[in-house]
Amino acid sequence: MDQSFQFTMLVLEWLTTLFVFLLGLGILAIVIMFVIDVSQTKHAVRRNYPVVGRFRGLFEKLGEFFRQYFFALDREEMPFNRAQRAWVYRAAKGVDETVAFGSTLNLSPPGTPIFVNCPYPMLEEEMHAPDPIRIGPFARRPYDAPSFFNVSAMSYGALSKPAVLALSKGSRLAGNWLNTGEGGLAEWHLSGDCDIVFQIGTAKYGVRDAHGALNDERLKVIAGHEQVRMIELKLSQGAKPGKGGILPGAKVTEEIAAIRGIPAGQDSISPNRHPEINNAADLLDMLNHIRDVTGLPVGFKAVIGAWSWLDELFALINERGPESAPDFITVDSGDGGTGAAPMSLIDNVGLQIKESLPLVVDKLCYYGLRDRVRVIASGKLINPVDAAVALCMGADLISSARGFMFALGCIQALQCNKNTCPTGVTTHNKRLQRGLVPEDKAERVARYSKSMRKEIGTIAHSCGVPNPSKLQRFHCRIVQDDGRSVPLDEIYPLVAPFDVQSATR
Repeated sequence: MDQSFQFTMLVLEWLTTLFVFLLGLGILAIVIMFVIDVSQTKHAVRRNYPVVGRFRGLFEKLGEFFRQYFFALDREEMPFNRAQRAWVYRAAKGVDETVAFGSTLNLSPPGTPIFVNCPYPMLEEEMHAPDPIRIGPFARRPYDAPSFFNVSAMSYGALSKPAVLALSKGSRLAGNWLNTGEGGLAEWHLSGDCDIVFQIGTAKYGVRDAHGALNDERLKVIAGHEQVRMIELKLSQGAKPGKGGILPGAKVTEEIAAIRGIPAGQDSISPNRHPEINNAADLLDMLNHIRDVTGLPVGFKAVIGAWSWLDELFALINERGPESAPDFITVDSGDGGTGAAPMSLIDNVGLQIKESLPLVVDKLCYYGLRDRVRVIASGKLINPVDAAVALCMGADLISSARGFMFALGCIQALQCNKNTCPTGVTTHNKRLQRGLVPEDKAERVARYSKSMRKEIGTIAHSCGVPNPSKLQRFHCRIVQDDGRSVPLDEIYPLVAPFDVQSATR
């Protein structure tokens, strides 16, 4: 007993000594932080509230977590709320997508879309999938796009290798295309054997010469891949209209640098525009040159701000002939995207797609080019309703980037511009990439794509048309300030084509 008692007392004495030591160490650390805080001049909060002011940064970080999981309501968060993300997650996982007990969406705010169901909706035997959409009738290799819903531009480099692998394999399973983004063509894009849209940004990554100009020989190599079905010339994107792409140096690995043709470890910043393109004639010349070299359909992607340039472009097409036209125009929304960008550009530069999309469609109609030029809508179209509204406005096809990121497991941690993405979607940290298993996520990508097409079809059938390609503006109404809804065709009445022949004589 005595030995046991002595041992116990010894342990207690040791623990007491350790506690006093740690307490003293803690007090010393607090004193040191106090002295540092009151003497430094960079941070006013820490200078006025030494030690305690250090917790401000921690609380800001924790605030993001608590708002997302505890305090924010289902329809509150930005850029995508929990209800929007939850639908994508359910669709990607293949679980029940239905809800019960009524809508949680406030249907009164101005801008809310309401689809007009018809009294005699489509019966099962009357429904059919949309026909493939032909793009590039004057190209040597036209493309018959099998899916109207596709993966929008996201570069390898901005996305991780496992993410690109999953998107490629999932796109093949779903039958949609995958846009490479401006970062060049990687073997991971091709690995899944899906259709590829190769994007050429202002830096011309993957098809540039030593001076950054377009290299025809490299362009021919890209077009030599059977999977590459179209070329998209990027003029601007939603995240940063009027500014080139940005990839932080921490994400420019040796492999990515080799694909792009740039130095490793340095920030990859593209020019604000293509130096060779100064006007409508230059743009048409570039598009037609790429089409001649590759034999593929060629179009351009742009955020619409000023729009008089569209009148100049379309009028010039009518002078040169319909074969000179871009095969498609991708209209991106001005309210942000997946790329790293200054907040001022993400927030307040460029028109939102709800305004710019019908504007582009109407101008194509006015100049008699609507049947010649396909329109692809892109920008926050991650749920069936938003995509269906775009189809009603006149889009032929839909592309989504962030919707597919959510399908990959993105939790909207807002770390895309860093190398710290916790789900492995936008990081090159091998430890974090380990969480994203391409084989599993490919299935999720495919299920999400198929669910989008199915649910958009459900809206179309309720409106009385056999498939989404038949949706028109009168099928959708938009709630106004007074609480009443107005049909889209009253807000944006379709214009009749003017007499092209008399105008060009």
